[in-house]
Amino acid sequence: MSHVLDRRIARTFVELADTLVLGFDAIDFLHTLTERCVELLEVDAVGILLADQRGALNLVAASTEQARLLELFQLQDEEGPCLDCFHTGQPVACPDLSEEPQRWPRFAVAAREQGFSAIHAVPMRLREQVIGALNLFRTSPGGIPADAVELAQSFANVATISILQFRALRHSEMVTEQLQNALNSRVTIEQAKGILAERLQIDVADAFSLMRNYARNSDRLLSDVAEQVIARSPEVAELTRINEPR
Repeated sequence: MSHVLDRRIARTFVELADTLVLGFDAIDFLHTLTERCVELLEVDAVGILLADQRGALNLVAASTEQARLLELFQLQDEEGPCLDCFHTGQPVACPDLSEEPQRWPRFAVAAREQGFSAIHAVPMRLREQVIGALNLFRTSPGGIPADAVELAQSFANVATISILQFRALRHSEMVTEQLQNALNSRVTIEQAKGILAERLQIDVADAFSLMRNYARNSDRLLSDVAEQVIARSPEVAELTRINEPR
């Protein structure tokens, strides 16, 4: 039986690491993480909170409706172990919420209403960067075994690296796309400069200055003005009638 469990754990690590694929879906990836945690750890439900670009926490995945509602309660009420875990970057454990109501009084009540009696939250972090929290819920009191907590933290670590890697790739793709757009725009602008210079019988540098000033004064993108010059659009007819710069 232990060999079967070991294989399932190994397969889960492969799943969590395999993010550099075409069409990678981050939300589906995190839902898979919650499902695997429920399957492999001694817990009844799992939720994941993830910080956005502004640092605000959002619920991104939950294995059950009860866990989803409790996570949303934490975010709305700004109280709970999962928030403490995210803000401190340290694991937070509460084996019996009924014995520690003073720590999170409103959360403890909400947790019991959803059928949960114990919780253990582990941070999703890489060095000093904390991007969220992986939260394990139990319906009966009792601490989660140390080896299960260790495995949960390992899952959270691998998932964190995968998410950061995905974000970096998306950022890289965005930067590359912006650079390519800039290069494409530059070619268009060069063509428009030549056309305008020939039409107005002016220097190419002056043609560029005319287009640039026209774009600024009309609150348009320079590349858009250039495209309209090339297309002989009536929208830039005024530009082609501008006298040669002094």
